[in-house]
Amino acid sequence: MAGGEGTRLRPLTCGLPKPMVPILNKPIMEHIINLLKENGIEDIAVTMAYLPEVIRDYFGDGSQWGVNFTYYIEDTPLGTGGSVKNAQEFLDETFIVISGDALTDINLPKVIEFHKEKKSMATLVLKKEFIPLEYGVIITDQRDRIIRFLEKPSWGEVFSDTINTGIYILEPEIMDYYKKGERFDFSKDLFPKILQDRLPMYGYVAKDYWCDIGDIATYNQSQFDTLQGLVNLPKIYQQYKEIEKGIWVGEGVEYKENVKFIPPVCMGKNSYIEKESSIGPNVVMGENCHVGQGTSIKNSIIWGNCSMGSQVELRGSIICQGSSLGDRSNLYEQSVVGNQVRVLPGATINPNIKIWPHKIIEENTVVDQHLIWGTKASKILFGHRGISGELNVDMTPEFASQLGSALATTLKEKGKVILASDQNKGSQLIKQAITSGILAGGLGVIDVGEGPLPLLRYAIRYFKSPGGVYISGEELQSSKLHIEIMNEKGANVDRNTEKNIENIFNRGDFQRVNNKQMSRVLYQKDFSTAYITQGISLLNSIDKVKERNMNVIVSSPENSILALGSTLLETLGCHVYRIKVDEKEKNHQTIFSHIESQIKKGQGDLGIFIDKKGESLVLFDEEGEKIQKERYQLLADLIALKTGNCKKVVASHTFPEAIEDIAKKYHAEVVRTKSAPSEVLNEILTIEEDNEQLLPYILRYDALWAMGKIIDYLVQENISLRELITEIPEFYYKEEHIPCNWKDKGRVIGKIISQYDEEVLELFEGVKIKEDKGWAIVLPDSEKPLVNIYTQGFSEEYAQELSNDFIEKVKKIIDGEK
Repeated sequence: MAGGEGTRLRPLTCGLPKPMVPILNKPIMEHIINLLKENGIEDIAVTMAYLPEVIRDYFGDGSQWGVNFTYYIEDTPLGTGGSVKNAQEFLDETFIVISGDALTDINLPKVIEFHKEKKSMATLVLKKEFIPLEYGVIITDQRDRIIRFLEKPSWGEVFSDTINTGIYILEPEIMDYYKKGERFDFSKDLFPKILQDRLPMYGYVAKDYWCDIGDIATYNQSQFDTLQGLVNLPKIYQQYKEIEKGIWVGEGVEYKENVKFIPPVCMGKNSYIEKESSIGPNVVMGENCHVGQGTSIKNSIIWGNCSMGSQVELRGSIICQGSSLGDRSNLYEQSVVGNQVRVLPGATINPNIKIWPHKIIEENTVVDQHLIWGTKASKILFGHRGISGELNVDMTPEFASQLGSALATTLKEKGKVILASDQNKGSQLIKQAITSGILAGGLGVIDVGEGPLPLLRYAIRYFKSPGGVYISGEELQSSKLHIEIMNEKGANVDRNTEKNIENIFNRGDFQRVNNKQMSRVLYQKDFSTAYITQGISLLNSIDKVKERNMNVIVSSPENSILALGSTLLETLGCHVYRIKVDEKEKNHQTIFSHIESQIKKGQGDLGIFIDKKGESLVLFDEEGEKIQKERYQLLADLIALKTGNCKKVVASHTFPEAIEDIAKKYHAEVVRTKSAPSEVLNEILTIEEDNEQLLPYILRYDALWAMGKIIDYLVQENISLRELITEIPEFYYKEEHIPCNWKDKGRVIGKIISQYDEEVLELFEGVKIKEDKGWAIVLPDSEKPLVNIYTQGFSEEYAQELSNDFIEKVKKIIDGEK
């Protein structure tokens, strides 16, 4: 399969299909062809889509490699399965599907033998992978039969550290599930059907080398792995001579006196090295290259026909075909220079910078932004809830501007994006940078100023915006910032949208507009007044609330939110006692104790603590007792159900089952989602359309409006908070967090699954183990090196016992590899 465009490998793949990117100066696909030939496979169908003529011009009919090529070109994308179906007339016996853009030395005869022994319809070659988020995850039973798989999971969905390599042994009749010309994927479409029909499908766990060359980092790694002898490829050094141990040179290579080689090094033919240069370690150089006097090259890959002047320093760079580096130029880690680029003398290219083809870098300039259409190569940007980083370290204005452009490019449609932030100075700086990126991408911006996160969510719906961005600082570490991106409903965007933003960000393919097309920023600095007014308008018994004259103690670590909350309560006729939070306070326990003591002294009928984003609250009843997090959610859902307008309640997969008991009493349905906040919130907002039906959203995600709604309900029903709480059934629930290295997470889940029968397992998110007297969920954290454990039991003691049991199991699995 050779249809890969390789967008994440740009600028390497600008004008070059991914299978033609070189490893040790030969296209990846050529290494795969040699592997097939060595294992007796000579009839090869090549499926192509992106720049097919480049592949056909290089390989011709395949006779130079002793094989027979038949080419199949996709006019429209058909998916992995549809691409192979397009070549069905070629498939009259057991066949192998293998990618032309992944590097492997897989023992194919062993895989074929395994396939035949198992009498399998489909055999998938699997590998162990510590961090499997970019792959399809597979689980097999003790007989190697595949029982479950999932394409590109989040950490919560990881149930194994065994991944799908995309190498398959298939029987031809398996392709009869689809018609020619239909778009379908093996992993997403065909294999689930085979699993559903219970046809024999097995997984072969390979110990051989395999690397999916998906980005610059894996491209570098595969080069150096090959150079260091970790890949057993046929004919790999056939065109080279080993002049010293680990120093391989092609025909016609010349080098002057005092040239220092540090192995491993591989140099293509007819290259020339001037005196006093240093080459290595980990250097691959193509044909016809020239290295000037005193130049130093380490951990770098240089394609053919490149020229480097004197006193050049390369440190972990990639230089593509035909580029030249002037005297005294410096290129640093993970920098990439595309084809035919001219770097003039004295220029410096900073780490992680990409230069697209045919650019000229002027003398003595320092390049710290990509010259493209471009942006920096990055890890996965989004964590459990948005993007986090240290101000001016990894959360820089440059980063934020490019993120804004990536968002504008993702949204595409015209409209105005809503922006808001807390009072943190860093948050406001980053907001301005995101604004510039959005404007450059052709969308408008409405800035609603400083305020709580729910204010932004309301503004998105009010202005009918395609989305919004909220920036806030961490409460105890103001330099740590968080960026949350919302969809048109005001909910956090889902993982698919996050991936789209990440892909555009990493590729740097930003939408740009000219001056006439660019919008201006619309500032709505008094929008908080409209927000509070709207919240009050949703109440049913305003006059009764005002007559009640409740005494309310309120506190928040964010002064602007404390002020807004006080305004809302005072408008409702409440006597407000404010408690400010000391910035040095490391936790909220002191504040909680203060609220509790004030209520017990008769100073308050109700205590409320609002979090820094104005999203969630902590309630204290009339006796000063704090209502715990899970119990508050049950209270919120109970109020929503008792109004009679709520027919569905939404709870995460990890939430206590007491919600089912409450819902049953009010003839409502419980909808379970994955635990990510965006999943829960999106489901709530999908169910609820008008303002009245937004009650579950308000009570759980808008602390300021929720204050009003709760007081309104208590007054309307003439009931105390404590009386209402007694309607919630008892439940016994524990939540624990175990330190776990990222690379161990998949293995932990896989081992836990292997210890139980399939009937007691649920793999909706992480793994849930159901027992007669309770249940446990083991779930990898998506943002931190942790494994989260949730347990519920028929008693407090059993819930704790279950929690302790799984803590011990997880720790044993982690320690077992040390």
